Amino acid sequence: MAVSTRSYAIAAVSVAALALLATYAVTRGGDEGRFANCTGTRVAGGGAIGGPFTLTDENGQRVTDKDVLKDPSFVYFGYTFCPDICPADTARNAEAVDALEEMGYDVTPVFISVDPNRDKPEVLKEWTEYIHPKMIGLTGTPEEIASVAKEYKTYYKVPDDTSDPYYVVDHMTQTYLMLPGYGFVTMFSREDPPEDMAKTTACFLDAAKG
Repeated sequence: MAVSTRSYAIAAVSVAALALLATYAVTRGGDEGRFANCTGTRVAGGGAIGGPFTLTDENGQRVTDKDVLKDPSFVYFGYTFCPDICPADTARNAEAVDALEEMGYDVTPVFISVDPNRDKPEVLKEWTEYIHPKMIGLTGTPEEIASVAKEYKTYYKVPDDTSDPYYVVDHMTQTYLMLPGYGFVTMFSREDPPEDMAKTTACFLDAAKG
């Protein structure tokens, strides 16, 4: 994915803002003790990142956040025409889901498109079925996607000129761990291997039961 220097700068600022918001959330939410053994050097919290949404899934059905995030979930923002980063990240997330299943945990991978112009439900359906049978793909109008991205404090930029069918979309690549009853608790970067994601997620799931 071609990413401009300006986009990297914006993304860096967004990551810093994300960390500050999450730190605020954990202080406000009082979950720092419950999840203290899981965070390490990470930030964690609930409420400041994420929020209600209504989108369209890969089957063409209108769904809300309550429908989609009723189970522990990995939420990733990307697009199906992404040449390399999104396939690698979502495949990694799928590996983490499989590793967690072997450990006795049920986590749903969720893919929210930042390219609704091309990512129609039928396109998403082919993508999700290829990546993982449990993956939920979500799209919507440009306004709906912009609203969800704002809720999750993530950055993306669709080029002004989309006449080229192979245009690329700049976007951030973090994966959010969302838990029922807590919302956002931590995020994973591209550098996190699936084994580490599974181990950290299992810790959060165990702590949430306590």
